[in-house]
Amino acid sequence: MSLVKSISGIRGTIGGRVGDGLDPVNIVRFTAAFAVQRAEAMSVARPRIVVGRDARISGPMVDLLVTGTLVAMGCDVINIGLASTPTTEMAVIGEHADGGIILTASHNPKQWNALKLLNNLGEFLTDKEGKQVLSIAEREDFTFAQVDDLGSVTNKDYLPYHVQKVTELDLVDIPAIQKANFTVAIDCVNSVGGLAIPAILKAVGVKNIIPLNCTPNGQFPHNPEPLPQHLTQIADLLKEGKADVGFVVDPDVDRLAIICENGEMFGEEYTLVSVADYVLSHTPGNTVSNMSSTRALSDVTKAHGGSYSASAVGEVNVTTEMKLTHAVIGGEGNGGVIYPASHYGRDALVGIALFLSLLAHKNMKVSELRRTYPNYFISKNRIDLSPEMDVEAILAKVKTTFASERVSDKDGVKIDFADGWVHLRKSNTEPIIRVYSEAATMDEANALAHRVMDLI
Repeated sequence: MSLVKSISGIRGTIGGRVGDGLDPVNIVRFTAAFAVQRAEAMSVARPRIVVGRDARISGPMVDLLVTGTLVAMGCDVINIGLASTPTTEMAVIGEHADGGIILTASHNPKQWNALKLLNNLGEFLTDKEGKQVLSIAEREDFTFAQVDDLGSVTNKDYLPYHVQKVTELDLVDIPAIQKANFTVAIDCVNSVGGLAIPAILKAVGVKNIIPLNCTPNGQFPHNPEPLPQHLTQIADLLKEGKADVGFVVDPDVDRLAIICENGEMFGEEYTLVSVADYVLSHTPGNTVSNMSSTRALSDVTKAHGGSYSASAVGEVNVTTEMKLTHAVIGGEGNGGVIYPASHYGRDALVGIALFLSLLAHKNMKVSELRRTYPNYFISKNRIDLSPEMDVEAILAKVKTTFASERVSDKDGVKIDFADGWVHLRKSNTEPIIRVYSEAATMDEANALAHRVMDLI
């Protein structure tokens, strides 16, 4: 059993003894701590909190505990039921709520669940806010409401609102998508994407949809992380020539993977690159992704006359950097598109609507579109740490050794070479150093990684 506490929330496995995982005691404790933090942050006695969940088997149980705890803390709950992460974020904005809790373990297997915590802007908590929640949870400094002061629960469906807001975006070209008459295959891993993705496709004018795994019952038909090795079913369908494009989302619908019409992977790094290309062609400006994302975004941004910035890994770090640099588009290389014209959160619905608009304008096959972008390969490696290893000393040695290159220590150590980069950072959840590298070929990317790893 596992339990991971972080500034963005708490996640763990379901079942086992108290303290071993995401058990009811921990769920109540962290929910109550979040209620305290939101009341203090917003200076309100009765916070309004949005609660949404993905379709995990444990979702109804966790939902009852979270909602009941918030009511016991005197909070008014807007429960939006089965909802994606971006839908929950949009609901916080739409309700002018004081915060939100998303019940999802994202791409983790079915035995996992989590409480992801949002502030009043519908964005993940800042480092300071997250640490406050952790501190309150450790102190268990709670005062539950008297019977006359208990909170209330209002049930709402926010998917129509979310879909409407996406269709109203200036760059979502519904007439062009309708005219293109795309056939779209989707794999929603039997979670809330099965509700959200058909809804957005129909709203933007797609009439021909081939649904795979769209029953939101939490029975994941394959590993739910949208990586190539897990997407053979939809890839095989596309190889048969049955669709123009395939879209795959993770269980909470904040990551988007694209499959070409011939069954080849578009590449999760290139979801953001392609959408950014479209956005920048209409609204020139700056972009942001995290330090472990492809250099192709920087290339595309510069081609459009904009400036690219790299943030530390983590969505809250990306959005913070986007606000500082007034970026018009940003996100993460795992298929996460953040479009401020909509909201500051990764959103696969926005990604799909913008990508289909791009594809309709380009009037080319998805595989042809992919070949228009700079081609890079990312190698992902790890170094397992033993207790006696000094991570800071290791990173300092790497930084010193490659001092003649462009080196950043914003998040671990990243070395930018002329022909590629290597990024080393300590994992927040495992005793490892992640070593990501990128170059023009996979062999070159591997060679760059091992050049640095051999030092260690």
